[in-house]
Amino acid sequence: MSKTIQIRDLDDDVYRALARRAAEKGISVPELLRREAHRLAERPSIAEWLDRNRGIRSDLTTEEILADLDAHRGPWPEPDAGR
Repeated sequence: MSKTIQIRDLDDDVYRALARRAAEKGISVPELLRREAHRLAERPSIAEWLDRNRGIRSDLTTEEILADLDAHRGPWPEPDAGR
C-alpha cells in the first residue's frame, strides 16, 4: 500500500529550486521528490555500508593511495606558499 508524506515549512527558495529541477526533467515536484525518495531508500546507510565493507582488504599501501590522490587532485601546497 502506498503512503503519503507531507513536508511542511519548506522555504520558498528551496521549493523554487525543486520546481526548476522538476521542470528541467519535465516532471512535477511531487514526482521529482518521489524519485529522490526512492533513490535515497535504495542507498545503504553509512553504518550499513561500513558493516558490508569492514572486512575488505587491499594490497595497496598508504603511500600508493596518497600518490594516486595527489595525482588526481594535484600535490599539496607548500607550507609557506600562502604567506
